[in-house]
Amino acid sequence: MSNAPLMPKATAVWLVENTSLSFAQIADFCKLHELEVKAVADGDAAQGIRGHDPITNGQLTREEIEKGQKNPAYHLQLSVSKVRLPPIKPRKGPRYTPVSRRQDRPNAILWLVRNHPELKDAQVMRLVGTTKTTIAAIRDRTHWNAQNLTPMDPVTLGLCSQIDLDFEVAKAAKANPDAVIRREEPEEQTLLPAEETTRDADGELDVESVFAKLKELKRGETDDDEDDYRRR
Repeated sequence: MSNAPLMPKATAVWLVENTSLSFAQIADFCKLHELEVKAVADGDAAQGIRGHDPITNGQLTREEIEKGQKNPAYHLQLSVSKVRLPPIKPRKGPRYTPVSRRQDRPNAILWLVRNHPELKDAQVMRLVGTTKTTIAAIRDRTHWNAQNLTPMDPVTLGLCSQIDLDFEVAKAAKANPDAVIRREEPEEQTLLPAEETTRDADGELDVESVFAKLKELKRGETDDDEDDYRRR
């Protein structure tokens, strides 16, 4: 079986305590390692975990357990649930934000506005669960607490996942690539070529002035050496 039962370790505790199934059979059914099941039986693991009956919740039948107890090589089959859950519809509207995290939303909005201006208001609303009025106030710096806001990553704050953020950013970049911030690399500064530094005001190469400057520099270095010698 590729699917594990609900609460696999608690199910393993119940099977160890209430059946004579082998460790290998319980490990195969609960998708655990056989050594984990042995540790459960020895009391070294799952301490404090209450056994979860897989029969009462419809994940395993008594007939299936009896088959396993009679044949140690038998693989227990997880029962197919007869209850069909309706498909989960995609969420619409702003994301629900826990009360403890709502005070962090303005900081997250400021971070999104600054770092990802390509995001639309609807995308920001989906990510952090806010309103257009709040987003506009933070953009215009008219928010009542604008002076105390600090840009903070919404992923770090736990307001959204990194996958959701990457998805919205990629979607916005695809829809409007011109709005994406492109950080240009600074131009490398290099020395001017000798032809430019040795030309006079008329654009002609002044060789004599170049040599004169070199002689002055050399003379200055010689005078400095003599002064140092006299001080000694």
